[in-house]
Amino acid sequence: MNEGWQQLADRLRQEISEYGQLLSLFDEQQRLILRNAPESVLEASHGIEGQVQILGQQRRLREEAVAAFAQAHGQPAATTLRSLLPFFPAEARPLIQALITEINLLIHRVRRTSARNHRLLQCVVECHQEILRRLRPDAFTKTYGRSGRVSLSAVRSAPAILSVG
Repeated sequence: MNEGWQQLADRLRQEISEYGQLLSLFDEQQRLILRNAPESVLEASHGIEGQVQILGQQRRLREEAVAAFAQAHGQPAATTLRSLLPFFPAEARPLIQALITEINLLIHRVRRTSARNHRLLQCVVECHQEILRRLRPDAFTKTYGRSGRVSLSAVRSAPAILSVG
């Protein structure tokens, strides 16, 4: 029975590690946004997408381990990890509680960091659009969607030089 909780603790540690990697990628993306490196930002975004997939796999493995632990202790597979704490050896409970707390904190940090980077990217795009609108105001039109959001679209204009002949 000891190996069941240790395997679960290892799954939690691995998930924490993957969240840490994701946060590192978000930090790198932010640095690239602020350095105005669009190609690198795009590459970082692909890295983030890949890491999110890896993290999803780790989460599924952890959920499977929790379900197996629950069933091994006569509990429904859908039982939460926190409610399974009484089934862990007394000496392991503080570790499991700490790992659960750490994962929850990391989830909140990932959400905040993701939202911050999203706002930064949105701001950069809006700034570039504003610069383009000021340089060529006749080249863009604003439209409003049903939700009230403003959309900017480029107007196709005639070429500046026409060739005859």
